[in-house]
Amino acid sequence: MPPIYFDNNATTQPAPEAVDAMLPFLREQWGNPSSMHAFGGGTAKAVDRARGQVAALLNADPSEILFTSCGTESNNAAFFGAAEIHGAAMRIITTRVEHPAVLGPARRLRERGHSVAELGVDGRGRLDAAALRQALAGGGPAFVSTMWANNETGTLFPVHEIAEIAKASGAIVHTDAVQAVGKERIDVAKTPVDMLSLSGHKIHAPKGVGALYVRRGTRLKAWMLGGHQENGRRGGTENVPHIIALGVAAELAVKHLEDGRVRVASLRDRLERGILQTCPGSRVNGDVENRLPNTTNISFEFIEGEAILYHLSDAGICASSGSACASGSLEPSHVIRAMGVPFTSAHGSIRFSLGRYNTDADVDAVLAALPPIVQKLRAMSPFVK
Repeated sequence: MPPIYFDNNATTQPAPEAVDAMLPFLREQWGNPSSMHAFGGGTAKAVDRARGQVAALLNADPSEILFTSCGTESNNAAFFGAAEIHGAAMRIITTRVEHPAVLGPARRLRERGHSVAELGVDGRGRLDAAALRQALAGGGPAFVSTMWANNETGTLFPVHEIAEIAKASGAIVHTDAVQAVGKERIDVAKTPVDMLSLSGHKIHAPKGVGALYVRRGTRLKAWMLGGHQENGRRGGTENVPHIIALGVAAELAVKHLEDGRVRVASLRDRLERGILQTCPGSRVNGDVENRLPNTTNISFEFIEGEAILYHLSDAGICASSGSACASGSLEPSHVIRAMGVPFTSAHGSIRFSLGRYNTDADVDAVLAALPPIVQKLRAMSPFVK
């Protein structure tokens, strides 16, 4: 039997329509889109069509879409491409709760002489706009990068406000929107970000394809060097089948946006209420009033999140933990630590992230399986009297 899947922020099931669309470009239309002959030209037209589909998801111009291999590459391209323009003088401003694909490049650039400020968040994972203004007060070119939505808690950042504050100071603005695309309505014509990262496998495309939106006029040096592909901004032969699938997935994301905001959110809320009611000592992490419609992060006092996951997995249920194994010891995630979640709960953080294919029956299965698991683990915990 297929698993009961509540780990959609990690990856999503490829949509059948996306898979069907990519197969002809593996079997029949396998030409190189950079070739001069008609056989390659046919695939080039298909890539252009997919570029338009992705652009429509963001209300961008197709010329502003740069295909990449994933969200991580998109983030790296934004950071290192901007750093190449500004040399060692660039001031990087980001937050403590970013994905490693943002914190990693920022910290690498710090090693190369750039200054980096990692802004804190409050107990609900919200960014303080005053702290951003203060960080921007220094001189020199600035590069501001904040996520649109947190991958662990679902907390939404006020990207429009952040971008306006940053642009008023002359900064370049990038947002890692990997978790928000397809779940929140994004309109780059109205939100003044210069760059935006997205990943295909978060919106029901296959793994191995992503995109970077680069606003027309934004200066960015190519990070992936090679041929003239992507208008000279990213060398390497295009991954045509996956790009085609991403285009279809983007079109489906537009179609299913309201379903996610209504039906999926309703499932999430029922799951969350049921867990809080049946599992004493549980709490929701993040901003419950301003978050993704599919995500809930719940901590369980005095037990390890990994232990809960193992038992859920045995029951055929997939979720993920807010903790990670580092240097042989279990540590709460950097997001949970930055929010100041109490120590007694921090290790027991579980993320349930729903998706298009989840049902009421899936929620029922979790609500039946989870309370006995929590009760059993609490009975074994040395911290519970």
